[in-house]
Amino acid sequence: MFIIKSYKHKKDVNDLFKLRDIKTNVNMWSVLSFVVIVLIILPTLNISLKLLNETSENWPHIKEYLLIDYIINTATIVAFGGAFTMIIGTSLAWLITAFKFPMSKFFKWSLLLPLAVPPYVAGFTYHGILNYTGVIQTFLRNNTNINVNQSLFNIMNHKGAIFILTLVLYPYVFAIVRSFLAKQSADLIENSRVLGKSPMATFFKVVLPISRPAIVGGVSLVILEILNEYGLFNYFGISTFSVAIFRTWFGLSDLDSAIRLAAIVMIMVLMILLLEKLMRGRKRYSYTSSKIRPIQPIELKGIKRILATLYCSVIFGFGFLIPTIQLLHWALLTYREILNVKFLGYLYNSLRVTTIATVIIVVISILIANYARIKENILTKIYTRITILGYSIPGAVIAVAVMIFFIDIDNNTYVIRQAISHNSTRLFLSTSLVMLIFAYVIRFLGIGYNSIESGFDKIGKGYFEASRLLGMSVTKTFFKVDLPMIKPAIISGFILVFIDILKELPLTMILRTFNFHTLATKAYQYANDEMIHQAAISSLLIIFISAAMIFVLNMNMSKGGRKNVYKNK
Repeated sequence: MFIIKSYKHKKDVNDLFKLRDIKTNVNMWSVLSFVVIVLIILPTLNISLKLLNETSENWPHIKEYLLIDYIINTATIVAFGGAFTMIIGTSLAWLITAFKFPMSKFFKWSLLLPLAVPPYVAGFTYHGILNYTGVIQTFLRNNTNINVNQSLFNIMNHKGAIFILTLVLYPYVFAIVRSFLAKQSADLIENSRVLGKSPMATFFKVVLPISRPAIVGGVSLVILEILNEYGLFNYFGISTFSVAIFRTWFGLSDLDSAIRLAAIVMIMVLMILLLEKLMRGRKRYSYTSSKIRPIQPIELKGIKRILATLYCSVIFGFGFLIPTIQLLHWALLTYREILNVKFLGYLYNSLRVTTIATVIIVVISILIANYARIKENILTKIYTRITILGYSIPGAVIAVAVMIFFIDIDNNTYVIRQAISHNSTRLFLSTSLVMLIFAYVIRFLGIGYNSIESGFDKIGKGYFEASRLLGMSVTKTFFKVDLPMIKPAIISGFILVFIDILKELPLTMILRTFNFHTLATKAYQYANDEMIHQAAISSLLIIFISAAMIFVLNMNMSKGGRKNVYKNK
């Protein structure tokens, strides 16, 4: 009362309360979130300003003779790859969720394993299987005296690229749609059956309409992954935008043209994201009762159970089993040559940069997600959009932006560093692993953030508000209440980010320091030099580490699901 009375006018009292609100809003969480968001958007803003520069002498030639091929090749593979992954991923999700058949529990998690196989690894593996000296043609020549037409086994073309991408990317659609269907009420399916609809009619009339947002979300991820892919397309000799950026930058030493190609890709990404919003529409499905009975799988009988098992087996075999077995065979032929101290260095490099980047991403995700939960306003919504935007941008585009950003920082701080130490070089940050890790953070922050945000959504704000009422600060509440409760989400986010960074090729190829190799870059280098047998061990380690992570992720999600069931009961 004394403080309020000391103000003679109502305006002074209002100013006092505004000052108190500012002090409440400005805390550690808000300041750190703001700093992180600024660091994320600066490289993109910087590359946008570079577009104002004059065009290089190569750009008119690229625009007139090459650009149309880049657009057609990219659009063709995106369209067919998205369509095939949608068909396979959605059908498998419905099959696993709605029916029981032999090995259905095994397929529930094993159908995710193709995610562990990088597209470029699957590409050179299938090329090795199908080429003239591969196991298939060798068997036909030696045992049946059949000399096949080589064009029939040529996989290094658009069709082959679509085949590979479909096999290794369909799990994005499968995982999202299966998770969505598992939460749906069994009443929807049972009502359709009571009305006389067959399982096929139920799928098309009921399941597909309610699953549209999940399907669109999964296919959007597939499309973004296709736009990001470099290793497969370059190995197959297909000129897409990601390959064009590499060739223009490193082959022609033309950074300005590479920036313009990157800008076109950004426009394509924005159009895809806008199209996704339009396709999701405004339709919402809700339940008339708070008690939701999940879908109970029906036991398939007769020929149907055989066909279901065969379908899942074929997809699992082509997507994971066959490439892995072939790589194991090649590894047995070359392990004496490959396994040495240098190779252990490649493994150490991979685990080191992957772990550091993953930890940073998880910490930043927790920071921003917690702040966005506490302060629900327009600013936090903008933070969320910026955070997940990086995953929508192909790695080659991010690499260009980050490289230019760090070079500008080095040039602008050179005088200061020279004053501190005369031995300081002009390029300091841009020749270190800091630049690579920074690019990883921008590219994969959206994955970690989505996982952490879903964890916060599940626990709600009830416990947080109760702790605050008892006098605990925001920070103490986070460490003592929130953090233990979102532990499963943190584990899931860590695993998903770790897998993606371990497989990442475009960012690593461009931004790595001199003579710095990871398992991914070494595997690709061997394959690109037509030494696919030597690439096997590096590829297998990527696959085995990623597969182990996927298995742990599945166990973590299953455990969380069981806890929720017991809690509801």
